[in-house]
Amino acid sequence: MNDPVFFSGQFLLATPGMADPRFSRSVVAICSHDENGALGINIGETMEGIRFHDILQQFDIDTTEAPDCDVFLGGPVETQRGFILHSLDINMSDTMQVGDRWGLSSSVDMLNAIAQGRGPEQWIIALGYSGWGEGSWKAN
Repeated sequence: MNDPVFFSGQFLLATPGMADPRFSRSVVAICSHDENGALGINIGETMEGIRFHDILQQFDIDTTEAPDCDVFLGGPVETQRGFILHSLDINMSDTMQVGDRWGLSSSVDMLNAIAQGRGPEQWIIALGYSGWGEGSWKAN
C-alpha cells in the first residue's frame, strides 16, 4: 500500500510551459499540505507599487525604525490578506510552524514586532496565498 506523500516545507516551482498565467514563473513555499489540500505562499513575484512601509501605515504602525522591502504576491487568493514567512527564532500565538524550516504568521503583532526590531531575523511579507483543495495534486 502506498502512503501519501505530502510537501509541507518544500518549494513548488513552475515549469517553463506553465499554462496558468497566475503561476507562471512562480516559486511557492508550501506551508501546509495534507489529505485536505494545500496552502502556499508565492515568493517568485513582487507587487508593484506596494512596499512594507505602505502596509505598516495602513495599520498606523510607526515606520521610523522599520525596514522597508518589497511585498510579494503570495497568490491569487485573498490578496488583501497579509502573510509573513519567517525564521523560527520568534513565534507568536498565530504562528504556524512549517516543519523545522520556517513559520507563517499573519498577525498585526508580528508586524509591530518587525517594525520595532523585535521580529524574526529573516522574513518576507506577501499579500494573498495559493491554495489547492483535497486531491488537487499528489506525488506520483
